[in-house]
Amino acid sequence: MDRPTLLQKVVEWLRAGYPDGVPHNDYIPLVALLRRQLTDDEVTQVSAELVRESPPPPEPISRIDTAVKISHYTRDLPHEDDISRVRAHLISRGWPFSDDPDGDDPDSADPDGNDPTDGDPS
Repeated sequence: MDRPTLLQKVVEWLRAGYPDGVPHNDYIPLVALLRRQLTDDEVTQVSAELVRESPPPPEPISRIDTAVKISHYTRDLPHEDDISRVRAHLISRGWPFSDDPDGDDPDSADPDGNDPTDGDPS
C-alpha cells in the first residue's frame, strides 16, 4: 500500500472513530498506535543482512546489531516487538542469537541443536 492510500485510510479511520474531532487527551495514544513496524518481508531482509554480515563460524547475532539494522529500515528507535520478530526468525532457521550486549549468550542457541552453518536465514 502506498503512503497516500495509507494516509487516507488512517484519516478515514480517525474520522469514523472521532466524528467530532480527536480529544486532546487521545493524541498521544493515537500516535503510539501508528508507530512504524517492520513488515514480514523486512524481517526476512533484516535477518538475511545480519547473517551476511556475521563473521564465520556462525557467531551469535547480537541484540544491539539487530536494533541498529532495524533502525535503518524504520528510521526510528527499534521497538521490542520488531527485535523479537527478527530474533525468532533467526532462531527458527538455526542461527544463534544473543541477548547479551557482547554477543556471548550461550543459552540463546537453537534449542533443537540445529546447525546454523547452512547460512540460509529465509
